[in-house]
Amino acid sequence: MNLSHNLQRRQWLALTVSGVASLATQPSAWAASARQSPAATRLAAAWESAAGYQVGVLEVGVPAPAAGASALNIRAAIDLPTRAHGLLREPGGTVLAVARRPGDWLLRWRPDGTALAWSWVEPGRALNGHVLYSADGRTLYTTETDLETGTGLIGLRDAATLAKTGEWPTAGMDPHELLLDSDGSLIVANGGIPSRLETGRAKTQLQRMDPSLVRLDTRSGEVRGQWRLADPRMSIRHIAWGATSAAGPRLHGIALQAEHDDPTAKAAAPVLAVFDGRKLQPWTTGTDAVAGRPLAGYGGDIAAIAGGFAVSCPRARGVALWRTDGQWTGFLPLDEACALASDADTSIANFEATSGK
Repeated sequence: MNLSHNLQRRQWLALTVSGVASLATQPSAWAASARQSPAATRLAAAWESAAGYQVGVLEVGVPAPAAGASALNIRAAIDLPTRAHGLLREPGGTVLAVARRPGDWLLRWRPDGTALAWSWVEPGRALNGHVLYSADGRTLYTTETDLETGTGLIGLRDAATLAKTGEWPTAGMDPHELLLDSDGSLIVANGGIPSRLETGRAKTQLQRMDPSLVRLDTRSGEVRGQWRLADPRMSIRHIAWGATSAAGPRLHGIALQAEHDDPTAKAAAPVLAVFDGRKLQPWTTGTDAVAGRPLAGYGGDIAAIAGGFAVSCPRARGVALWRTDGQWTGFLPLDEACALASDADTSIANFEATSGK
């Protein structure tokens, strides 16, 4: 796609919540930028263009009311060997990019477009697209898969060098996103889809699916808890912390991706589940009660918003919204909406390209 063309005012969405800007012109785009000037927003993002797969910084200008258009320009770009998935902004201002599953590289780079360090996964392992810092900042956790057995793993890496120092099993298959809990434990989303070296990203043997949410002790890697939904065909992939509330425990929001053989069941499946520390519970509805719009059973990503959660639904062409009490609050149309993010500094946003698909 051509990233330098204009975006029409009606085709961009900004939610006034705490969060970073998140580009969604490609499913792999994931923003990790800090606050920018009122005149423009700069995004750390991954994309595909005529030059191939790249990661870097995009700048989105504020649209003039009269013109109703906003320019999207590349400010820095680094060529990648394969498509990126998750980006993580580091405390010092650098960014980590992780290859999309099954991936084999991890990159540390500066927003000026300088690649600082590459790390390549060892034989027999694949990266699953996400990375997270430990509480003390000394270790990086990467979600990985043992390509011979399909076992899910957390890779332990030296935060300074990116070198791998160990690994823990995740008590499941296909681990994807991960979060630190307030007690220092690690919450891991096991997607549950079987994978092997010879199948790559192809989904096979879905009758063996076993998605789960797992809590790992970060001192030993020991499993401290594991939770499953009643429906094993609901893949658990992206997770986000909800806002702290005095009314009850802080919730994890989980974006769900249905893998049913029956197209009707798949289209009607919920796209959001929540975890309160004790129970994993899907939230309905699968249809916008006002517009009658099905959500197609596919939650691409999730982010916390003020008083609730936003789940991107790329197959339904928009973003679905819920309050933390489970109340459905609506659907925001937005073609190709997928990547979402939240941060304490800026607002969350999604953008749709008008051409060049």
